[in-house]
Amino acid sequence: MHDYNTILGVIELRLSKVSYDSVQKRYRIGRSGIALIMNRYKDSGLSLDDLRQMPASKVVDLIYPKENLRHKDIPLPDFEKIHEQMIQMGKHADLSFLWIDYKKEHPNGYQLAQFYKLYRDFMVDAYGTSKTSMPVERIPGEKMYIDWVGDQPELLLDTTTGELRKVHIFTTTLGFSSLVYAEIFPDEKLPHFITGTVHALSYYGAVPKYLVPDNLRTAVTRHSKDELVLQSAFSDLETFYDTIVLPPPPRKPKGKPTVENHVRFLETHLVEELKKDTYISLEALNAAVKKIVADINQRPFQKKSDIRKSRMNGFEKYDKPRMNQLPGESYTLCDYKYFLKVPDNYHLEYDAHYYSVLYTYKGKPAILKATMTEIRICDEYNRLICRHPRSYRDFPLYITDDNHMPPEHLYYKEVNAHDGAYYRRWASVYGESMVTLIDRILRSSKHEEQAYNSCAGVLHSCKDVPHRLVQEAAEKCVEANACKYSYFKKVLSMVQNNHSSSAINGTGKLPSHTNIRGKEAYK
Repeated sequence: MHDYNTILGVIELRLSKVSYDSVQKRYRIGRSGIALIMNRYKDSGLSLDDLRQMPASKVVDLIYPKENLRHKDIPLPDFEKIHEQMIQMGKHADLSFLWIDYKKEHPNGYQLAQFYKLYRDFMVDAYGTSKTSMPVERIPGEKMYIDWVGDQPELLLDTTTGELRKVHIFTTTLGFSSLVYAEIFPDEKLPHFITGTVHALSYYGAVPKYLVPDNLRTAVTRHSKDELVLQSAFSDLETFYDTIVLPPPPRKPKGKPTVENHVRFLETHLVEELKKDTYISLEALNAAVKKIVADINQRPFQKKSDIRKSRMNGFEKYDKPRMNQLPGESYTLCDYKYFLKVPDNYHLEYDAHYYSVLYTYKGKPAILKATMTEIRICDEYNRLICRHPRSYRDFPLYITDDNHMPPEHLYYKEVNAHDGAYYRRWASVYGESMVTLIDRILRSSKHEEQAYNSCAGVLHSCKDVPHRLVQEAAEKCVEANACKYSYFKKVLSMVQNNHSSSAINGTGKLPSHTNIRGKEAYK
């Protein structure tokens, strides 16, 4: 069973005609899993937009009904025989090919991913190893590998203390040409990782089909056989650059030898070269890095038969023509902040300010993204909830959208936001007597603010009441010098009742009729 992000991602890619192989690599999911998701999606009769509007749990239940999740007896493959076949196949050994034969014999047998795992377990138990090697075909323009150089050299001179400070070297390389990009940062935190990736793509002037970061805490939040959850930052990169983030298998450096080899190469050819000089700023360091990397990329390869000749020549001739163009706009870098749950006051803190989110999200996870000008808040699935202009003023600390407030909070905000002048202007709609009444109520308290609720009560009670009746009730209160909310409410009720009684006829008297005896009949 796969999660909500994987389900929607598979559907979106397949609807966009992305190949099965690419979808498999992106989401670490077998072909049968992809087929199951697409078949049940089509059977549902819903659109992709419909699924996005549904709660995540409903989408998962739609694709994987609970009644289908039951244990079943599965025949175990004969891995001894399978291993002998692998040996006979030699360099053409293909475990997935043997799995097809197994599935023909046992249609209800294990799926490909579990088949692989069981075979690895068998190899460890029987031979003490599961290590195998295979040649890797590098496809021009397909992958950009991303990593931090393991060595953290002390290259930056602190002019105040005279000490050398450690720096962190970010690097990328293209899978075919091996064209290198490197940049130095003060740490390996997510903002610098994203900045380095954006700068690398700008350096290449094109976008590969896949971005392949190492399994870094800054890049990948969780990575397992069936599930891949990227930081929302990398999800945003995917959307902006129309590419696919594809981390290699965990703890398997053989899945990314290109970047591993170049990390070791840079530890020697870049770091040792930088150590020959002294630098007092990151700008000076990166200027030196730029020159050294340019030289590395122009150097001819040792093998004369290498068709690339040099990294730059291989890039210009093979990689770049097969890569996509950069977007016309620049990528907006964000600072990301994750909240396990939205607090009870439905405001999220960033930079000593608090930004509102719809109150119904209280208790749910959320992601805040801060740019220089804007605050964006997304749900746990990276779907946008709301936006706010970013505030740099000391006050107000709480940036609240009225549409995010529950009705009772909105009412009290409206009441507390008004002053005496506001209530006097409101009273002027009904006439001078009402203005006098409100003025006296405001003056009756030691502090004017203490009378705001009474004023609001008086004026709200006049809603849908004819103005002349409101004016009459206000006059009576002023004449009686009883300018209070409770007294006005009683008087207004009496005025309305008297008006209803007198409305029986135009004169205020009972109509004349032969069946009605007057008071004279009882003398």
